[in-house]
Amino acid sequence: MARYGMLINTKRCVGCYACRVACQNKNSLAPKEGFIHFEQLETGTFPEVRYEAIPMQCMHCEDAPCQHVCPTGATYTNADGVVLVGAEKCIGCKYCMVACPYSVRMVEHETGIVEKCRFCWSDEMGEPNNPSCVATCIAHARIFGDLDDPESDVAQAIAELDAQPIAGDLTKTKIFYVR
Repeated sequence: MARYGMLINTKRCVGCYACRVACQNKNSLAPKEGFIHFEQLETGTFPEVRYEAIPMQCMHCEDAPCQHVCPTGATYTNADGVVLVGAEKCIGCKYCMVACPYSVRMVEHETGIVEKCRFCWSDEMGEPNNPSCVATCIAHARIFGDLDDPESDVAQAIAELDAQPIAGDLTKTKIFYVR
């Protein structure tokens, strides 16, 4: 099986929010809701100052803390390593929100179900397409694909750009950053 993940190149990201808007549209989220949020980082000292927009979303952890605390099994990892939420099982207890070390879960406004990025995954789709955030990125700062396929664009870019998971590899995330 594949193991899907994403590279986000913060050196290319311009902080335009196109990825967030595309995700909101794809998932029918309200304007104040989003599976993607941005952290800002300013480094250096005048006159050599650098600003980075750091998109944050579900990291699709290999050992997902949110999955371990879910009392109903609504949060699960599929065979391709994508962490998903089964809406029919979610009771809205928010344990997963507390357990997520990246604070990237949200309560869907109409249903009360706790949701998150799912790489635009659908169980009926078979091979995944690029998630809407990747397809929309004007700076081409995002690459999606099979992390275990050395020929995939994402695996090659991770190796070439020395991309790393955020905050080390504490939860073995599948989102890699170029910083």
